[in-house]
Amino acid sequence: MQIVLIRHAHSQANAKAILSGRLPNVKLSEKGITQSLDLAQRLGVFPIRGIRVSPMDRCQETIEPWLESIPKFDRALVVRDEMLNEVDYGSWSGKKLAVLSQHKLWNTVQNRPSAMYFPNGEGLAHMQQRAMQSVHEAVSQKGKGNVVLVSHGDVIKAIVCSALGMHLDDFQRIVIDPASVTLLDYTSGQPRLTLLNDTRSVLTPLLTSAARSKNLLGGGAGK
Repeated sequence: MQIVLIRHAHSQANAKAILSGRLPNVKLSEKGITQSLDLAQRLGVFPIRGIRVSPMDRCQETIEPWLESIPKFDRALVVRDEMLNEVDYGSWSGKKLAVLSQHKLWNTVQNRPSAMYFPNGEGLAHMQQRAMQSVHEAVSQKGKGNVVLVSHGDVIKAIVCSALGMHLDDFQRIVIDPASVTLLDYTSGQPRLTLLNDTRSVLTPLLTSAARSKNLLGGGAGK
């Protein structure tokens, strides 16, 4: 099975260069609405065993056009997942990134994220732990098809770090853009990264292809 990691599309906060965190009523920007419609086309129709979505409005707005495009889609497959919620940035929430970049803790965020605890918020290590709990539950979910997780940039970066056995302090080496898709293949038990931060490709062939049952020499079978 594959875990399909989707970051929400461009938001009003992204447009204003604000760290919105868990502030309510942060919607998609006009650009983000266009991205969500494009995402629906890129994903197409593929076997689904479950869909887990962060409770933030921008995540639901991002995935809704795709859900509406699926013939006879069973809404019972969609779960609101608090474990995929945005980082609780505490008192940093709602502030301009340009201002936050001058904060004494900014260097910790960039270079030692495992040690970062946002004032009146949560630690990035705790965020990674809860996000991976969601991934592990998704992997153990019974049924056929892939599981879609709709979340946030920092959360997806933390998931990729963990899946690849990277230290969380390498977190900032990964880029996850709005409306991007990242794929983790769990077919053989050991997670393998098969796609990272894709914002352009038509993904249906990848999501409907036969399972990659084993690791191959030479990089893969060229599927």
